[in-house]
Amino acid sequence: MARQRTRARTRTDRSTVSRRRFIGTATAATGAVLGLCGPASASGDDAFPPKDNTEWGDPVTLGNGEARTFTTVAPSGRPASHGLLIERAALEGLPSADDLARSGDDAYTDKYGPTGESVVIHHRWSQAFFVPIPATAATPMTFLGLNWNPDGHPPAGVWTEPHFDVHFHMCSPETVDAIAGPAAPTYDLPERYVPEGYARGPVVDERVITDMGEHLIDPTVPELNGGTFTNTLIWGVADPDDDGTGVLTFVEPMLTRAYVRDHVGIDRRPIAQPETDAGAGVYPTTYAVRDVPDRDAVAVTIADFEPVSGGN
Repeated sequence: MARQRTRARTRTDRSTVSRRRFIGTATAATGAVLGLCGPASASGDDAFPPKDNTEWGDPVTLGNGEARTFTTVAPSGRPASHGLLIERAALEGLPSADDLARSGDDAYTDKYGPTGESVVIHHRWSQAFFVPIPATAATPMTFLGLNWNPDGHPPAGVWTEPHFDVHFHMCSPETVDAIAGPAAPTYDLPERYVPEGYARGPVVDERVITDMGEHLIDPTVPELNGGTFTNTLIWGVADPDDDGTGVLTFVEPMLTRAYVRDHVGIDRRPIAQPETDAGAGVYPTTYAVRDVPDRDAVAVTIADFEPVSGGN
């Protein structure tokens, strides 16, 4: 029997217009027919993303290539998946931690822009991007936060491999932009809001991370048990309404560059769900990493959105 998931309060925050120019396409209305507005796709039924029902965001420059968001739409008009397409060329020529430290505010001046911003996150240098997700009206997803971490980030020996953080956010860019850390959370987090099998980080005064929020972890993943870090899913928490209660606000695949570089086929995994959701709507229950040979790229997607009933 499926668990009952009820609504405690609305968690999305789309009403405010970003204070800076936000690259990408405007959000499409719910149920709108979405046309192809990205690069040409391979012909045939097996092309991915499907060319006839995919809308693309503007690209950002990453390494020697580009990355760009996309949304595919089901016949009903509801988004079937949100994703990030990373060209394999983007996996080469990426800035090192020393490059980011030297550039400071000179070379990477704006996380809202096409070249990102050089910032210290998790105590390590990171190249950060805030990128729109096309056609988010029928899901809570609002934008994508992309981070390239050349030296990884703490915990030491766990996530210190060079990797990408891919945040599918449910709050507005300016709400996330205002999150400062590392810091201790100032809100309560009801256990029913914590996805099954997940737990809060052990270091309380560093749970809230700049431009992200609090990170919930799955303590059974290989790298936390003496294994190798390749591909891990994080759930994120914040208190966007500042009412003293934390809610789920982002889903974050973390993928090492080595894993993305060597990836073939499709690696599809479930997204753990909480006993009670904090907002009504439709939410992703699976994520996948997919080789896209026709585009010489790899796609990171969230999909299988399930409706959530309202109530307390």
